[in-house]
Amino acid sequence: MIPVILSGGSGTRLWPVSRKTHPKQFWPLASEASMLQETCNRLDGHDCAEDPIVVCNTDHRFFVAHQLEELGLDNASIILEPMGRNTAPAAAVAALHAMESKSAEKSDDPILLILPADHVINDIAAFHQILEHGEQLAEKGHLVTFGIVPTGPETGYGYIKGGAELNTNSSAMHIERFVEKPDKTTAEQYLASGDYFWNSGMFMFRASRLLAELETFAPAMLKAAKAAYEKAISDIDFIRLDAEAFEQSPGDSIDYAVMEHTQSGVVIPLDAGWNDVGSWSALWEIGEKDDAGNVIMGDVLALESENCYLRSDGRLLATVGIDNLVVVDTPDVVMVAPRDQVQRVKELVAQLSSGQRHEIDVHARVHRPWGCYQGIDMDKRYQVKRITVSPGASLSLQMHHHRAEHWVVVNGTAKVTCGDKSFILSENESTYIPVGTKHRLENPGQIPLDIIEVQSGSYLGEDDIVRFDDLYGRDAK
Repeated sequence: MIPVILSGGSGTRLWPVSRKTHPKQFWPLASEASMLQETCNRLDGHDCAEDPIVVCNTDHRFFVAHQLEELGLDNASIILEPMGRNTAPAAAVAALHAMESKSAEKSDDPILLILPADHVINDIAAFHQILEHGEQLAEKGHLVTFGIVPTGPETGYGYIKGGAELNTNSSAMHIERFVEKPDKTTAEQYLASGDYFWNSGMFMFRASRLLAELETFAPAMLKAAKAAYEKAISDIDFIRLDAEAFEQSPGDSIDYAVMEHTQSGVVIPLDAGWNDVGSWSALWEIGEKDDAGNVIMGDVLALESENCYLRSDGRLLATVGIDNLVVVDTPDVVMVAPRDQVQRVKELVAQLSSGQRHEIDVHARVHRPWGCYQGIDMDKRYQVKRITVSPGASLSLQMHHHRAEHWVVVNGTAKVTCGDKSFILSENESTYIPVGTKHRLENPGQIPLDIIEVQSGSYLGEDDIVRFDDLYGRDAK
């Protein structure tokens, strides 16, 4: 079995923590590990044939590579989508890759386990047991999905109606139909009937079965996926799909493209403490609560406050006499909402988007493959940043048309290239990079390098970078 982890979502309902350039699957929201890492970790102890295939947006490639490296998954495959086309095209290219990557020691028609990267499952033993059941059915040619046993009349999920049982010794059922997110009354009827399950977005099938069903029900999608994969370029640790070919694919989900049409689909009920962590209230529900019913993350002082989700990603967050609120404090945004209205966060994101506010895209702290930087202060003609470079890492050899830079080392050792000179800076030492001068910053040491950078000039945008050499294959942006 090969896990295929789909990591292309943006998680806008968890703004301001989840943003376009750093979405929720790369954050530690439910534990000390990121949600992507938790998805990988929950397969520990199960007999998976090999490391996972991860399909992600090209802008998130270094997050994925770094987090998989932290888990020791050195043989994982990372497939980069040039643009989002929903889950079915992503699964299609993963199936093509799995078939091509077979070896004498591996099945020439592997079973794929499709998993979103941003779910929580608490009962791992129950999850593994259901996976074994799913494998048995997938081996027989079934296309399996896992239906979550509902715990309430949820209106935020799609539902699957189970039909006749597959056989008397199995909990699996034929799929009678898929239904969209219902209103409250309809959801209550679904719950009362006992015939409906939440649509988890998890699937299991042989790679060849998925491709055959796509050939029948979505041939244009399969054609585009094949072309994008055949023209893909291997780049460092990544497989870059061809953008022009991939763009031609219809943007449909696995449910819509295949599962709603196939005669081989089955649903297995899953009761394992599942949560898709689709809102701040969901994080409150699954979080560890104090005696007052608060879930507290970070530096928080809560006085006479009850049943709240309180999160600070830096400074002290203090509350007095509040109840049933979500308060999320990031370095550049504070978001406050009643717990029962957090689904409306997506309305905030829509307004920010229409106003072209950068806060929907980037954080105050921006991660790069070499480390990260965080804005400290800025005005029209200057900007101050704290830059952290990981041990052994290097920024690109670059220049700027519109700004000069002053660097002050506050921790670690810097190797600086400025024009035709190269030299070492230690703590409390500084240098000046004139406008239009080629330069590079490296960390030759064993500890993180921290510098304070003061930029000055007529234009301070991140797109004023001309790269001449880059270890990470990035272009001049």
